[in-house]
Amino acid sequence: MLDAFSRELRVGTREGLIRAARRAYTLSLAALAVPGVLLGGALLISAPVHTPWPAVVGLLGLGLGLAGLALYLAHQAARRADLPARQAALTAAIQAATAPGVLLLLGCALLGQLLAVAAFWVLALGTYALVWRQLPGWVREPEPQEERLPSS
Repeated sequence: MLDAFSRELRVGTREGLIRAARRAYTLSLAALAVPGVLLGGALLISAPVHTPWPAVVGLLGLGLGLAGLALYLAHQAARRADLPARQAALTAAIQAATAPGVLLLLGCALLGQLLAVAAFWVLALGTYALVWRQLPGWVREPEPQEERLPSS
């Protein structure tokens, strides 16, 4: 996957940057998800006390607020004119991964409550799909003076 990522960056086209940004987005989310699921599983084994539903709703609101803030900041990073197109696209993609990531991680903290986990993870999946569709709009055409990455 990393080899394909570096090939897509070397292409130097907008389409290559879109593919690279999507790969960076997915890898960044995986970097958040794997430890979260493992820690959530360890928490589940310890037989945690159930979180009251008003607190779950509050966590859901907090998660949605943080996801919205992450998307706003990622979009701002994508629009930075002082960054080369490649850097802006990858920075935005990596930052955008925190939007579904925060919902996924909050769901992992509630693994003992299946309905709460389902709510958080469905929202995380929806956020992931939303960003996946929006990401191409955040990637601009590489500047002509931008150096291409050297071939391996």
